[in-house]
Amino acid sequence: MTGTKLGRRGFVVGAGLLASAPGAVLAAPSKPRVLIRTNHGSILVELEAQKAPITAANFLRYVDAHAYDGGSFYRAARDGTPGGGTIVGAPNPNTHPFPPIHHESTTKTGLRHVAGAISIGRFDPGTATSNFFICASDEPYLDAHPGEPGDNLGYAVFGQTLEGLDVVRKILTLPANGKTQYAEQRGEWLKPPAPILGMRRV
Repeated sequence: MTGTKLGRRGFVVGAGLLASAPGAVLAAPSKPRVLIRTNHGSILVELEAQKAPITAANFLRYVDAHAYDGGSFYRAARDGTPGGGTIVGAPNPNTHPFPPIHHESTTKTGLRHVAGAISIGRFDPGTATSNFFICASDEPYLDAHPGEPGDNLGYAVFGQTLEGLDVVRKILTLPANGKTQYAEQRGEWLKPPAPILGMRRV
């Protein structure tokens, strides 16, 4: 992604992690809920399994495999406004990879990167795997913007935070002077990362 804000703020999806579109994972209820436990508190998210079925199913596949247990929120991408930005989470580094999933654009799902939205990280469209992020504030530039130059497909929102937005905002304020190989992400990598103690459907 070049020549756009997406390119400058691209989310790391994790080297070598590949994920598939497992349609069989979804089950009742139509909006599954997942509790994300961190050392700073818990975050309850509700997934849009009907509007973004591929992305929600992929996330649930990792949750059910306990892949996020021992993972972390490792990046705080602040947008320059008070309390604004996103926190980026990754699974345990020993996670077994799944193949990548199809990109579900916000223009097709109708979902938006509003405060509390949970979305999937990617490089090019169709490369999304297990890394995800949660918006601490409205971040409309992360939505798809057809007609703009470069990669204008945005990221794929697949749910919303029901409880724990204060935890998201707390993690966003943690020290972020960790090392990164990505020049555009300097000053965003948490040191230390915020551990993900576990994730379960509730």
